[in-house]
Amino acid sequence: MPKIKTHKSAKRRIHVTGTGKFMHSKVGKSHLRMAKSARTKRQYSVKQSANPANVKKLRRLLPYA
Repeated sequence: MPKIKTHKSAKRRIHVTGTGKFMHSKVGKSHLRMAKSARTKRQYSVKQSANPANVKKLRRLLPYA
């Protein structure tokens, strides 16, 4: 059985926690940043868990995570 290749783009964007949850940063982080409030900009630093509907796809992209 050959090894499965890791999707390198997904590897850079998705972080897997110790319990196996997939975390990613929020979208719109750098676009039109000056117009956003300080509270909104602070919230961008917090990671967000991936949508459960996408977890099956993420497991295929990151088989060894």
